Amino acid sequence: MRQFGLSIAALVLLIDQFVKWLVTHPLKLEQMGSIELLPFFSLTWVENYGVSMGFLRADSEVSRWALVALTAAISIGVTVWMWRERNRSDVTALGLVLGGALGNIIDRMRLGHVVDFADLHIGGWRPFLVFNVADAAITIGVLILLLRALLLRDKQAPAEKI
Repeated sequence: MRQFGLSIAALVLLIDQFVKWLVTHPLKLEQMGSIELLPFFSLTWVENYGVSMGFLRADSEVSRWALVALTAAISIGVTVWMWRERNRSDVTALGLVLGGALGNIIDRMRLGHVVDFADLHIGGWRPFLVFNVADAAITIGVLILLLRALLLRDKQAPAEKI
């Protein structure tokens, strides 16, 4: 299972970094600002200096590296959990979370911010923040873990009375 989880993480990391390279270099999205691909989906350049929904915004070098350290510590925790996990669904979910976290850590280390570009919208209404492949992988992984924990709990044997 360990190899499987690490493979998922590596695949997510590679896809994330490749797509970020595409929007940054060949598409030059930073210069374009936004490219509408479909009536409900655009590529929109956003430099994300914080984490989810703007929390923990890293406005200085110290806060940037503190955020890198915090997310690296969380990634280590996810790796340890994945290493011990035996359930394939949970290992898959943890691999998604780990790969996404590593992709965003690499951006923050290299660039000082995370490159976000995926903009889902309905007309002018934007129910989601602009995100990237890493963010999507983290979200999907966490949702899998939550759904399994809430809906598919493993039946445990009743405790024996002494």
